[in-house]
Amino acid sequence: MSGELDLSRDNTNSDEQIIKILEEKIKALQIEAESLRKELNYYKSELEKLLSPPLIEAVVLDVLNNNRVIVRSTSGPNLVVNLSNGIDISNIKPGSSVALNQRGSTIVEILPNREDPLVKSMEIVEKPSVKYSDIGGLEKQIQELREVVELPLKNPAIFKELGVQPPKGVLLFGPPGTGKTMLAKAVATESNSTFIHVVASEFAQKFVGEGARIVREVFELAKKKAPSIVFIDEIDAIGAKRVDLGTSGEREIQRTLMQLLSELDGFQPLDNVKIIAATNRVDILDPALLRPGRFDRLIEIPLPDLKARKDILQIYIKKMKVRLDNFDIDKIARYTEGFSGADIRNICTEAGYIAIREGRREIYVDDFIKAINRVNENRKKEEYKSREEKYA
Repeated sequence: MSGELDLSRDNTNSDEQIIKILEEKIKALQIEAESLRKELNYYKSELEKLLSPPLIEAVVLDVLNNNRVIVRSTSGPNLVVNLSNGIDISNIKPGSSVALNQRGSTIVEILPNREDPLVKSMEIVEKPSVKYSDIGGLEKQIQELREVVELPLKNPAIFKELGVQPPKGVLLFGPPGTGKTMLAKAVATESNSTFIHVVASEFAQKFVGEGARIVREVFELAKKKAPSIVFIDEIDAIGAKRVDLGTSGEREIQRTLMQLLSELDGFQPLDNVKIIAATNRVDILDPALLRPGRFDRLIEIPLPDLKARKDILQIYIKKMKVRLDNFDIDKIARYTEGFSGADIRNICTEAGYIAIREGRREIYVDDFIKAINRVNENRKKEEYKSREEKYA
């Protein structure tokens, strides 16, 4: 009897172990099934994304009374569209970015506001390191820029007290390489302002209305980052005199110019935004740009005279390892007649290369003479080439 009892007990223990093992297998299979279910759902959602049609971006122009909206589609003309369920019309305002379905007939999503990458790239986050002391021979121009740009940014209360309206915009004009960009950077540095550098050709876009939109967004960025200075280089690219007839590209540039004029008219002179523009061809600019209330202060940046060339040379020589024995800076300055500030910087760089080629760790006065002769040769070649192209 006792042997049969032990045998039945052993059978019971064996059955319990088998049941336990099976339960563990079932649990493992359930966990695996749940994992596979999640993976299947993931691939289903990815497949839906791949097969779903793309949405069309549009900008809201106006909100109508009957839950309909006028939008400007990026892929075509202006459209009157409806709202899909779940879109609150109170959240839609003119200028908002929205997404339309593939047919372009319904707003399905309100997009977050974003800055154009091209506009964002124009902002120099770090303040420029150029100071007035780095610019030689332009004392009069520096003083005038400080009065019309820096002073209103730093102390607008003086102008309000006197009832004086400072200029909205300043136009720097003169030959290439005379320091127009350096002056604008120096003003931004000394006034502790955000510096937004724009080359006017960046406003000339391929699609209708894009140039005007970028102009508008640049000024919005300037207001957001105030105090700020917007420097528009080579403004003649969009600011040339308008003509009655022209290609579609020329008409688009005229629309961009009109948007720029509108933005210049749209802010107060004592706002913490100042506009500085530069050009080598002031003679071809549209008179509308130069009328009072826009770029009404013109500052000429001429080629440096003898004293200015000497000042520029001294600024660069201070940073160089020059052998000062028998170094006549007046002689070097006289040899650079007709040179711009950029040419003088090029001479200093070339003199350094001559010393490096000859294995020296000091720059001699003869290196500067050789550099001047080399730059003169290059200038003559450029002049001859330009004459050939002119009469070809």
